[in-house]
Amino acid sequence: MNLTFGPIPSRRFGMSLGIDLSANTKQCNFDCLYCELAPAKTVDKQTYSSNINDIVEQVKISLKNHPNIDVITFTANGEPTLYPYLSELIDEIDKIKGEAKTLILSNGANIYEPNIQKTLSKIDIVKLSLDCISLECFKKLDRTHNSVDCSKILDGILEFKSTYHPTLIIEILFVKNINDKPKEIELLVEALNQINPNRLDIGTIDRPPAYDVKPLSFDELESIANQFKSQNITIAYKQRPKSLQAYSDEEILILLQRRPLTKEDIKNTFDKNSKNTLNMLIKTNKINIVNKSGVEFYKFVK
Repeated sequence: MNLTFGPIPSRRFGMSLGIDLSANTKQCNFDCLYCELAPAKTVDKQTYSSNINDIVEQVKISLKNHPNIDVITFTANGEPTLYPYLSELIDEIDKIKGEAKTLILSNGANIYEPNIQKTLSKIDIVKLSLDCISLECFKKLDRTHNSVDCSKILDGILEFKSTYHPTLIIEILFVKNINDKPKEIELLVEALNQINPNRLDIGTIDRPPAYDVKPLSFDELESIANQFKSQNITIAYKQRPKSLQAYSDEEILILLQRRPLTKEDIKNTFDKNSKNTLNMLIKTNKINIVNKSGVEFYKFVK
């Protein structure tokens, strides 16, 4: 059985070697409306778990064959933190990972549990989903298992962030007419201001979902992104539109005061002269370039 996959190029993390902690079947405590996997009954523990030694041996082979791996990603056909030997597996991967970083893609459902926080604190990059703040939205969109206490998730993320010092990334996936409503966005903005993650990734449906739900347009996502002021935001969109515009130096500074922009943002919106102006603003120390987990942001210097 293939317990690893890739490496595959990731726009936001570089070359990623995936470890599937539920390779045999979907095992998840969420049944999200937008999930690309088939609908399945939610669970609070795995009924089948892969052997640690088998995983480690496959990772060793991949690292030998692909020395350019940037991240080793713990993921799953479901929720990777349900894997009962995750802590021990992280320890074993740390012994062989070399220069690569470890990354986990988690729905954050059980982040309020002390043992989960302790385990995740050993990982270099932790990416947690946070699609909704209100219980009504959680139940409608993420469709959580009964054992998940939705009301504790935000508190759990805040507690984890207060003690976790490597990289914390929050991801929000927006679904039309559910978590894109003004009240839900307002709650998310307030929550992200409290969390202040290293990076915020927002996106929408770009693969066939498990249920009949609709994506947002890029313009809608960009409008939402502009409400998360001062956050380092990436917008994931499969067919991102390209519309080159001319900006003065003052307009560029105003844009970057609103929110930092990525290189992809600049590529798709700045014309040649505007890019030259941007470079001059960098040389005069009015704008800085900062790297947040493999993504470079242009930031206004206060």
